[in-house]
Amino acid sequence: MSIVHINPALNRPLPGSSCRSPVELVGNTPVLWVSEPFASGERGFWAKLEGNNPGGIKDRAALHVVAEARRRGELAPDAPIIESTSGTFGLGLALAGTQFGHPVTVVTDPGLEPMMRSMLAAYGATVIVVPEPHPIGGWQQARRDTVTELLARHPGSWCPDQYHNPDIAGGYADLGAELVAQLGTVDILVCAVGTGGHSAGAFAELNRRCPTARLVGVDSVGSTIFGQPAATRLMRGLGSSIHPRNVDYPAFSEVHWVTPDLAVTACRRLARHRYTTGGWSVGAVCVVAGWLARTSPIGTRIAAVFCDGPARYADTVFNDDYCYTNNLIGQSMPDEPEYVTEPHEVTRWSRTTRITDPMSVEGSLTA
Repeated sequence: MSIVHINPALNRPLPGSSCRSPVELVGNTPVLWVSEPFASGERGFWAKLEGNNPGGIKDRAALHVVAEARRRGELAPDAPIIESTSGTFGLGLALAGTQFGHPVTVVTDPGLEPMMRSMLAAYGATVIVVPEPHPIGGWQQARRDTVTELLARHPGSWCPDQYHNPDIAGGYADLGAELVAQLGTVDILVCAVGTGGHSAGAFAELNRRCPTARLVGVDSVGSTIFGQPAATRLMRGLGSSIHPRNVDYPAFSEVHWVTPDLAVTACRRLARHRYTTGGWSVGAVCVVAGWLARTSPIGTRIAAVFCDGPARYADTVFNDDYCYTNNLIGQSMPDEPEYVTEPHEVTRWSRTTRITDPMSVEGSLTA
């Protein structure tokens, strides 16, 4: 008989427990102190290692939204699940499909790493790759259009719609609760922003327990989420060419746009100095969390969400040929970002505290 030790604060198995289901492996991820080379002395931040989930951070959301859809009767037993993904949410859906007995189809694009495509198929998902981007909405819109076509072709199928589903945020409440259980209090939470789900859900729960906490968002240069014009983006896992409705704009006190060369540099420094690392979003979050650690008062408790691990990035972030070809290695890392006070297109690491929803106002950065 297996013995599962439960964390009474979260009602979830503790790390190291014996588990009978892979679902029990989701959550209770560790935190790791990161200081050198991003800060020094007493300065640093706590990295929440979501790559320790079976498929990454989005295991949490995928399991939650599928369970909620089944509870409400929106997703019938054995009905197909069809969704657009750049990879990590697809892994979570494959896990949910295994747990609840649903066939899963994921729609992706040619930028998906071959290893990730193979693993999705190995986990039982059907993988469909769209051939070309939408002329306005890019690859994300092309994928979503294909999902719409597939839903029409398969009556009874269901789409989680991770970009706009209000259940997504609820899947990350445990993440916020875990941080408080592990750290006691958090002054600043640093999150990458893609669909907007984990920043909204984790911070809502964290802020309920730590009312003075601040949320700092990390976006990609070339992303439209916080009002920038859409541009070609190398980085996956953060940023967007559409406007996800799960982004909780009022929750953010500050937003940074990070370039891919800085993310690569941070990922490689993390690996060398802390024996932990991840992909694009992890590197970008580390850049910002490190700067906050260097510039905030000593004693400020900073938590940074590391969404995944390094495995899927062997051909990009950790491939020297790829990085040299894309001019991602050998660039100097600035000590601080440029502060943006007026609307303009940013092309380097930049930050602003003037945040609005670009879909609700004219312009991008307004007072």
